[in-house]
Amino acid sequence: MRIFVTGASGWIGSAVVPELIDAGHEVVGLARSDASAAALTAAGVEVVRGTVDDLDVLRDAAAASDGVIHLAFKHDIAFSGDFQGAAEADRRAVDTIGAALTGTDRPFVLASGVAGLAPGRVSTEQDTATNDGSPISIRVATAQAVLDLASQGVRSSVVRLAPTCHGDGDNGFMATLVATARAKGVSGYAGDGANRWPAVHRLDAAHLFRLAAEKAPAGSVLHGVAEEGVALRDIAEVIGRHLDVPVTSVVPENAAEHFAWLAAFVGIDAPASNTLTRELLAWEPAHLGLLEDLDKGRYFQASTTTA
Repeated sequence: MRIFVTGASGWIGSAVVPELIDAGHEVVGLARSDASAAALTAAGVEVVRGTVDDLDVLRDAAAASDGVIHLAFKHDIAFSGDFQGAAEADRRAVDTIGAALTGTDRPFVLASGVAGLAPGRVSTEQDTATNDGSPISIRVATAQAVLDLASQGVRSSVVRLAPTCHGDGDNGFMATLVATARAKGVSGYAGDGANRWPAVHRLDAAHLFRLAAEKAPAGSVLHGVAEEGVALRDIAEVIGRHLDVPVTSVVPENAAEHFAWLAAFVGIDAPASNTLTRELLAWEPAHLGLLEDLDKGRYFQASTTTA
């Protein structure tokens, strides 16, 4: 298939691209900068220049493809205070791509998340996120809009990713926790640290996106989760051991000062199951678990992000 990938040079996209190419697919990637375009060209990708705001570009690229994997999101503005703006831009992009694919029976795979889906219990693919009117609910509605395309002749699916998508080159949650511990001189967790984050290695996630594009039935909800839940205190203890700093609880009133933007996530208890996804697509995560990956030491070789 000729697959159009947005976010093709990003953290997940740069793993999805070789996964697709190695399986014999042709990849067309959206690039918003010269550096991204050069990286994609070197990886064997046909480059389309533009951003998620260039709706004409998205429409034309989607229409000329055999399917779309949408990974791009304005994380830069989302985590600097304008999550709503990022989510609204994402919805416009999704609506544009969906309209281009309507009636074609081609795959449209959207990246979403499991965090906050069913706080305090193990969520499954059958759970529906609550639309409570908050900015995050815009993304909830976007995911539902993609699933609704199944009734309009699109083989749509949503991959809900674990918040902890780890591996070499990670600049996300794990890298931020490490950088924070290094800067603060303590490895912190919220409360008693018993709350759980599901986790997945980026290479396992990339494999799931390929399977979704190839064979997920229309309207499928998939969980990109390899480990159901890893306790935050266990994560903090590995980080503390590698950095040789104390491991300690951070009280809620100090969370924002200690964890910065990550404060909104450190207390979330969001375990998630992958049983239905594995049964549907025969997906079997095969790479290192989160604690094993941390123990490799790559995350502690240099500070890859700032606290």
